[in-house]
Order: sequence, then C-alpha cells, then structure tokens
Amino acid sequence: MYLVATAWIYVVLMMAVAEATSPQGTVLGAFFTFLLYGALPLSIVMYVLRTPHRRRMRRARDEAELAGAEEVAKEGVEDRKETPG
Repeated sequence: MYLVATAWIYVVLMMAVAEATSPQGTVLGAFFTFLLYGALPLSIVMYVLRTPHRRRMRRARDEAELAGAEEVAKEGVEDRKETPG
C-alpha cells in the first residue's frame, strides 16, 4: 500500500516539476497540480484504506477497557469480602 502511494507521489511530483519548468507553466500551476492530482486524492485513498485497521484498533482498545473494568470490579468485590464489616 505504501509502495503504491510513494510511487504515485513521485509521479505527481514529476508532473509538478514539469509544469513549473515549462515555458508556459507556472509555479502556482505546479503547486495546484501537486495538490489536486497528488496530495488530496492520495490522502483520501489512504484514509479509506486504513479504515479496517482503525476499526480493529478501536475494538481492541474497547475490549482492553472492558477487561480492565471487569478486573477492577472483581477486585472491588474481593476487597469487600476481606474487610470485616
């Protein structure tokens, strides 16, 4: 996934350089070429492709919090049993 992203950024960077160095091109045109053909679309694609990973991490975090809460609840019950009352 990152190899394709790196290659795409390289191609777009070369397009922007060609735009900037062309006699009819401008640096502003090169900037917008890089932004609109490279950075913006690539950031959207990478965000969408990372969705399953973010979902797995969220579930793992929630499960860890739930396990921690259950452990604290068990310790609280055990503490109540041990203290005379």
